[in-house]
Amino acid sequence: MVAPILPQLATALGTDVGIVGLAVPAYLIPYGLMTLFWGPLSDRTGRRPVILGSLVVFAILTAATALAAGAPAFILMRMATGIAASGVVPISLVLIGDVFPFAERGRALGWLFGGMAGGIAVGSTVGALAEPALGWNGLFLASGLAVLLVAGLAAALLPRRQQPPIGLPWRTVADGYWRLLAHARGLRTYSYVLVNALLHSGIYTWLGVYLVQRFGLGPVGVGLALLGYGVPGFLFGPLIGRLADTLGRARIIPTGMLVAGSCALVLAADPPLPVAVTAIAVLSLGYDMTQPLFGGIVTDFPGSTAQAVGLMAFVLFLGFGTGSLAFQAVLGAGFPPAFAVFGACALLAAALAVPLFRLERPQ
Repeated sequence: MVAPILPQLATALGTDVGIVGLAVPAYLIPYGLMTLFWGPLSDRTGRRPVILGSLVVFAILTAATALAAGAPAFILMRMATGIAASGVVPISLVLIGDVFPFAERGRALGWLFGGMAGGIAVGSTVGALAEPALGWNGLFLASGLAVLLVAGLAAALLPRRQQPPIGLPWRTVADGYWRLLAHARGLRTYSYVLVNALLHSGIYTWLGVYLVQRFGLGPVGVGLALLGYGVPGFLFGPLIGRLADTLGRARIIPTGMLVAGSCALVLAADPPLPVAVTAIAVLSLGYDMTQPLFGGIVTDFPGSTAQAVGLMAFVLFLGFGTGSLAFQAVLGAGFPPAFAVFGACALLAAALAVPLFRLERPQ
């Protein structure tokens, strides 16, 4: 919701886009750091309390962000909100690992990531469209109330039956994280989670600014242009997950990286608006063909699923946060060169993924 309205936020808070843009990594990096804590905690207390507690505090802090009086306060509130929100999606992934066997996990993860993609599409569009009417303050207040409703729904739907608690000493937990990275399958998967997150976040965070500067779009135009981002995942996420279960991940992961890189290069070519909007929509499909599949692989690692997923979420959101900063660093040369650099990196990652993930076939 924040990325598409960065220009409006900068104006309202009396600063420039580069400063208020720091709110994106300020949210994402603490989010990633905290996931290392929530996974082991959910082993001790259960998945349900962590998810529900995170949702409630997330809702309160999102609404409270509306009170921020300037850019520093806004960035600090986003940091606190990221910490609060970080127990929802990662522990939901762990819950899927608890409930579904690996051979059926792809479709379940497809639904989860498809819902996330749909949320991105709706949040970006609604945020950009509603901001002129509600103001950024009203937007955060309304979002907080919406999250609170989701928390109530989750309380009614989340299973109450718990896995037997696992009270591992924290030193053992730290050793578990090290073992995950020491294993070749773990190292390559987590490395690709980082690269994939960095590439997609870097591009997506600055799309709103790109659409304003390149095409002169207003808030409504930006909202409509970004509507397609996330729609492919919402529509095709479960299908992609089912294909991963039946065909394996060896073919789909390189293809997803190829799709993302190609779309970035299309944007680098300074296309007309209809082509740019199409490339933005297809770009999200590249993410939907990769990240849910990495999630499936991670839930198959030996040991604590909560730790494996927690480490993945840490790497994922570290990539999300640093991706926006990395794109900003090369943005001084202009949007076309920045898109070209990120697109070339994605194509290189696609080529390397072919041999690296060749063994990820159906079990």
